[in-house]
Amino acid sequence: MDDRTENQPAPDKQGVALRYLCAGLPMLFFGAVLVHVVSEDHARLWSALADVGLGLVGLVLMRWRRRWPWQTALATALLTAFSTTATGPAYVAYVSLCTHRRWRQFVPVAVVSWLCLATQASWNGFTQATVVSLVTGTTVLGGLTVFGLYLRGRRDLAASERAAALAAEREQQQQIERVKLAERARIAQEMHDVLAHRISLLSMLAGGLAYRTDLSAEETRAAALAIQENAHQSLNELRGVLGTLRSDGGLEAPQPTLAQVDALFDEVRAAGQQVEVDDTITDRDLLPTHTGRHAYRIVQEALTNARKHAPGSRVRAELGGRPGEGLCIRVSNPTTFGTPAGPGGRLGLVGLAERTRMAGGTLDHALADGRFVLDARLPWEAAR
Repeated sequence: MDDRTENQPAPDKQGVALRYLCAGLPMLFFGAVLVHVVSEDHARLWSALADVGLGLVGLVLMRWRRRWPWQTALATALLTAFSTTATGPAYVAYVSLCTHRRWRQFVPVAVVSWLCLATQASWNGFTQATVVSLVTGTTVLGGLTVFGLYLRGRRDLAASERAAALAAEREQQQQIERVKLAERARIAQEMHDVLAHRISLLSMLAGGLAYRTDLSAEETRAAALAIQENAHQSLNELRGVLGTLRSDGGLEAPQPTLAQVDALFDEVRAAGQQVEVDDTITDRDLLPTHTGRHAYRIVQEALTNARKHAPGSRVRAELGGRPGEGLCIRVSNPTTFGTPAGPGGRLGLVGLAERTRMAGGTLDHALADGRFVLDARLPWEAAR
């Protein structure tokens, strides 16, 4: 059974190769020592071969250090009591255990490792070399313990940082969705008054046709055309609010349209914002009410965005369009490096993008030649 912790990362080829390299280097060192010993005393050939064989067994056991970490670490530690070349695999298995297991698991293995080290050092009797070997082995074992715990801490920290980043990303997405829903609710509230006006007008015109019997053919045709035009406008306005839920049941005052945009520019200028306007809109009186309302809100939010991110800079607003070609709005301002976005930074653009999308238009923003440019395009059908 695989009892790895959740914080343990998946193995990779480079990591596996590095671990086997760390296990193989001590094996090569002790193997060279054994070759020298055998060259001096040929009678120790079989014990040297047994030493190397047990070392290879430890190297094979490393394969299961992730599935059975403490069992593998214990088995390789026991091999070191009889084999010097098994030291490398035992150290790698022990560090792996320290990085993924708790004190109650690696402390007993550490004790067994030290006892096996003492057993190996005492094979030739208790001498000064034995003491040096014990001190060196104890120091190495302690260093490996600290190193393993350090790696475990680094992995836990990386895992917590990843979890925090995912949580922050989810929160940002949820905040964006809340902004979108709030913008849809505001649009529904703004559209209510115009829709009520259109429907009441249709009711009045239809009632006139139903009860007036003295109308001429021309007057009847004019009333029918008025009903058709108002119905068409009502459908256009309803298209933008279908599927949107009201956040409450209250009614708001009539909302401003593009006809009040000049008053908006005067208001912000009076507050100290520098605004340069280039207005080339033709047939402004033919602009649908709901489109004018969206355009007003886009200009208003763009000016607010410029005040927040580039305070004191000169803003240029360009308005243009005609029936059949659409309404174009471009607002630009110099970028000011080092100005913090502040709470809710960029969420205003999210709301504007949602408003523009629901109105059937497009919204783009980018940095160009040291200026932040916001481009919006809204549909404007040709008059019938």
